[in-house]
Amino acid sequence: MNLLEKFSQAQRELLHKISTILKTPDSQVFLVGGCVRDALIGSTPKDIDIEVYGIEAARIDALLSEYFKVEAVGKNFGVFILKGHDVDISIPRRESKIGSKHTDFIIEGDPFMHPKDAALRRDFTINAISFNLIKEEIYDPYNGIKDLTQKTLRHVSDAFKEDPLRVLRAMQFVARFGLSVDSKTLEICLELNPLDLPKERIFEEWKKLILKGTEISLGLQFLDDCGWLKYFEELEALKTCAQDPDWHPEGSVWNHTKLCMDAFANQKLDNDEEDLIVGLAVLLHDIGKPATTIVDDTQRIRSPLHDLKGVAIGRSLLSKMTDQKKVINAVLPLIREHMHPYSLYQNNAGDAAIRRLASRVKRIDRLIRVVEADQSGRTGIKPNNKATQWLRERAQALEIQKSAPKPIILGRHLINLSLEPSPNFKKILSQCYDAQIEGSFTTEESGIAFLKTLIK
Repeated sequence: MNLLEKFSQAQRELLHKISTILKTPDSQVFLVGGCVRDALIGSTPKDIDIEVYGIEAARIDALLSEYFKVEAVGKNFGVFILKGHDVDISIPRRESKIGSKHTDFIIEGDPFMHPKDAALRRDFTINAISFNLIKEEIYDPYNGIKDLTQKTLRHVSDAFKEDPLRVLRAMQFVARFGLSVDSKTLEICLELNPLDLPKERIFEEWKKLILKGTEISLGLQFLDDCGWLKYFEELEALKTCAQDPDWHPEGSVWNHTKLCMDAFANQKLDNDEEDLIVGLAVLLHDIGKPATTIVDDTQRIRSPLHDLKGVAIGRSLLSKMTDQKKVINAVLPLIREHMHPYSLYQNNAGDAAIRRLASRVKRIDRLIRVVEADQSGRTGIKPNNKATQWLRERAQALEIQKSAPKPIILGRHLINLSLEPSPNFKKILSQCYDAQIEGSFTTEESGIAFLKTLIK
C-alpha cells in the first residue's frame, strides 16, 4: 500500500523534500512510530517522527540546516526538530537500563544500527512499524500490521518491562483503538508498578486516555485487569461500592463510571482544556460514594452527601497525579455541584439560584456536560436531560453559561465616590457582588445606588 496517501498534501511535499535532502548512497530514511500506525488505520497523522540510518548526526544537522531552521534537542543521541513543522528527525538509538529508577538509562545514538534492532526499543508491535521514504515501502519486523488488523496490543521484546510507564501507555492505546492485550503482555504488566514514576508522566497518560480515548471503559478495565487499579485506590474503591439497582441496574459505581466515561467520549469538543477538565470530573463525580454509601431503613442503597464528600477525595487523587492547580481547581466544583441541576430544576429555582451556581462552578456549560454523561452511564435507562436543558436555557438567558457573573461594581466605583483605598474595599466589593447575585441590582446605575447605601 502507499502509506503516504493518508498524509496531507503539505505533509507529503515536506516528506519528499526531507527524504531528498537526506538521500545518500548509504542512507535510509524511515517514518516511524505513531504516524505510521495512524496512517495504517486511516487517520491523517499530526506529529511526524523520522529516523535516519547510515548518516551521522552532525551530517544530518548540516544537510537539514541548509533548508530549515533546525533545533538540536538531543545532541548526545541525535534528535532534531524542524522549526515551524511538526516533525522530529533522529538517528536510531540504544537504551540500556542501569538502575531501578525511570531515569536510570544510558541512551546512545547509533546511525549504523539495523532497523530491526532499533525497533526493539519500541513498546508495542503496532508502534514498531516503519515506512521507508526513499523506497516507499513498509518495514514491519515484528508483525505489527497483523496485530493492528487483529486489534491486539503486544509488546515487542522483554525490554518492555524496563519502563513501567508502558502499562499506562497500554491503558490509553486500548481505549483509543479498541484493542485487546496479549496474554503475555498482560503477564508482564502484572509484574510492574508505577512507584518510581514521576506523577506528571503518569498524568500525561491519563490525559491521553481522556482526550484521545474513544472507548475509555476498555482502558479503565485494562487497568483493573493488570492489577494497577490498586495504585489509584480512590478509583479501586468504586468496584465494591453497590448502588440502588432500580436507579443503577449496571451495578457498582465502577461499572457506572466506565459507562459515563464512554458517554463523555462521545460528546467531546476537541478542545483539550475543556475536555480534560470535564473528563476528569466525569471520572471522579461519584468518587465520594464509597465513603458515604449506606443501606437505609427501607433497605434502599443511598449515598447521602457523596457529592460534597467527593471533593476532598477527588483532590487527594488529583494531587497524587498532578501539580496543575488550575486543572484541579476547575474539576472539584464540578464534583461538588453535579447533583444540583436536578434539585434546581425540580424546585423551578429563580435567577439568583442560577447565578449562585455559576459563581461556584464558574462554567455551567462544563457542569451540564458532566451531568449528561452521568445520566448516560446507566444500562437500560434512557437519559433524562430535562434538567440540563432547562439549566442550559436559563444560563444562556442570563449570559453566564461560560463564566461566573462578572461583578458590576468595581474598585473604581468606590474611588469615584471619594473612598480611599483600604482593606475594607474587599469587604464592600464582596457585599456588592453578593447583592448582584441575589438580584438586588442588574445595571451599573442601580449598582452604584446600592453601593451608596453601604457607605452612608
